[in-house]
Amino acid sequence: MSNRLYVVAGELSGDAHGAGLLRSLTELCPGVEIAGRGGPKMREIAGDRLIDWVEDAAVMGIWEVLKRYSWFKQRFNEMLDEVREFRPQVLLFVDYPGFNLRFSKAVKAEFPEIRQVYYISPQVWAWNKRRIPRMVEQLDQMLCLFPFEQPILQDAGLLTTFVGHPLVDELEPLRSNGLLRDENLVGLFPGSRERELAGLFPLMIESAKQLREWRPDLKFEVPAASMKLGQQLDQLLAEAEAADLIKVTQGGAHELMQRAGCGVIASGTATLEAAYFGLPYCLVYKVAGLTYVLAKLLVKIRFIGIVNILADEEVVREFIQAEAEAEKVVPVLKNFLQDPTERHELQHRLLETAARLGDPGTHERAAREVANWFEK
Repeated sequence: MSNRLYVVAGELSGDAHGAGLLRSLTELCPGVEIAGRGGPKMREIAGDRLIDWVEDAAVMGIWEVLKRYSWFKQRFNEMLDEVREFRPQVLLFVDYPGFNLRFSKAVKAEFPEIRQVYYISPQVWAWNKRRIPRMVEQLDQMLCLFPFEQPILQDAGLLTTFVGHPLVDELEPLRSNGLLRDENLVGLFPGSRERELAGLFPLMIESAKQLREWRPDLKFEVPAASMKLGQQLDQLLAEAEAADLIKVTQGGAHELMQRAGCGVIASGTATLEAAYFGLPYCLVYKVAGLTYVLAKLLVKIRFIGIVNILADEEVVREFIQAEAEAEKVVPVLKNFLQDPTERHELQHRLLETAARLGDPGTHERAAREVANWFEK
């Protein structure tokens, strides 16, 4: 009987990380059958039984999820039916904890014999440590990306393996050592979700306006994660009467992180990518009011940016919710643009922090852990 894996990822970052793992898994286990939900990169490797749903599934915030409850409930039931039909030996979750932990519980209740492996640990150390006993009960193994996560989960009784961060593997081939930074170019990274763009790109547009008035020679560029998001960026620029102020590109975020002199980045994976490439930046974060109020009640950490959490100190400036405005962001960018010493010092600290993500080979290590469960 062939090895069968059902996998669930719900965001573009999870699709990229999941694709790397699946590619290594197909090399370790030729003939492995893969079904589930993910994105275009995972589907390219897994084939037609993996459905691309990330553009619709990637919503952020409690209120945003509640508004689409019926859609998620329908997908949830469809996926349970798929597991009943496919009967995998292993269920692999890639990030996306709000949905995945609920789905894990449902599968565990009906199919306790299916082994469950979670790749990219939910940030229970930040949000909700009460989830940990539930994870210990439901999951067979956690594959974590950050070294500080392993003892937290291992001590609670969950088999946990630090495999390193997949960004090391994914970004190293994209590093362009011959690419020179343009000190007059500001990179804008408003995120990969429609809600993020709507909340954060207007403040980036206003920041660009103020900086252009200060220095007419400055240039601004924003990479769109998809054609749909590119259209949204164009619309927001038109509404702000700034269509000629900021260049919108399709993709190219990693190259821009190596070309720009500094940047503004939405909280998320992109902040870690920018650190890896040594781009001086400040972080912005803004969500629906209800989501933020609830988050304030739950969050138990000093910082929201993963770079600052990893370093356990403020490496980059964070502007959260009401502080995420041009009046706060512009002075930081001005310092970067006119003070090479500050820029270079931050670059060094970012690269030093990114080095804590582990050695190359994350995908292979993670795939080997998953493959081990086929033999048990």
